[in-house]
Amino acid sequence: MSDQPRIGLPLVLVGPMGAGKSRVGQRLAATAGAPFIDTDARIAERYGAIDEIFAREGEEYFRVIEREVVAEALREEAVVSLGGGAVLHDDTRDDLARLAVVWLQVSREAVAPRLAGGNRPLIADGGLDRWSAILEARRPLYAAVADLTIDTSRRSVGRIVDDITERFGGER
Repeated sequence: MSDQPRIGLPLVLVGPMGAGKSRVGQRLAATAGAPFIDTDARIAERYGAIDEIFAREGEEYFRVIEREVVAEALREEAVVSLGGGAVLHDDTRDDLARLAVVWLQVSREAVAPRLAGGNRPLIADGGLDRWSAILEARRPLYAAVADLTIDTSRRSVGRIVDDITERFGGER
């Protein structure tokens, strides 16, 4: 018998860029002895850097390939981190309705240093103001799909993982 906590899989992390989905997801997967899938990383492995996809093909094309990668990932027994805009697709929201979903929130003040020096195409022009506008537009979508909401602004990754494990431990 393993002493690793059992969580129902797939377990999905959603939220805005810079909320900590990848860091929390990696730790959660390791703690639970489960695979970790970062859909943005999977897209980059298959199609190239996301900022280059945006520059070369545009956001509409990116959203098409994102949906394909997300649909595949949500069928796997894993902890899955979705890109911030994945919830924009109706089919993704429908898929998430049947799964355990955690919305990782973060304050504007806490996200500023996390985004510094990055190459995120949607905030390349507009910085934090653009980030805030994107978050406000997506907030109702995150709220609609989330079973649990956690603010990552001032919490350790370990405590966040503990909270998720406590909520979703055991078989689903």
